[in-house]
Amino acid sequence: MRFSTRAVCIVLTATASLLAAPASAQGVKTVGGAPMFPTRNIVENAVNSKDHTTLVTAVKAAGLVDTLASPGPFTVFAPTNRAFGKLPAGTVETLVQPQSKQTLTTVLTYHVVPGRYTARELMNLAKRNGGEAELKTAQGSTLAVIAKGDRVFVADNKGNTARVTISDVTQSNGVIHVIDTVLMP
Repeated sequence: MRFSTRAVCIVLTATASLLAAPASAQGVKTVGGAPMFPTRNIVENAVNSKDHTTLVTAVKAAGLVDTLASPGPFTVFAPTNRAFGKLPAGTVETLVQPQSKQTLTTVLTYHVVPGRYTARELMNLAKRNGGEAELKTAQGSTLAVIAKGDRVFVADNKGNTARVTISDVTQSNGVIHVIDTVLMP
């Protein structure tokens, strides 16, 4: 089989265009300015998001890197740096201290639900239950998933409600939903 020089050039140009295209053009979501590749695990992607540096620091301080890099699957409600900034002054600094490791672990695992739940599945689950459903977290308590119109919210038992700002960030070991508020067990 012979290929013309023109055909080879077209194929090479198309391949180069695909490789050079932004991640969003390739169907990969971008979070915090970084592509979140579905072939990478939660930790491998999160460390690249400039909006999740506080979360990554906290995950490292709690010793949860290996857990969140394991096969899972996990659904992670990932608070942004801005969400952590809403906490009372000094809270984050205190939580990442070695003597606060257990408390930090409790807070972080409260944001993790075993299993893979897409936004559509969360919405359907909530709508089947009158607009709100409970999910058991890795920490052992429950979070409320709330459907309001076409938006998903997550609420803790202390009255804090987080809005899912970016949904369905697919990972090799689960899914991340970016949230705008830190939830407390």
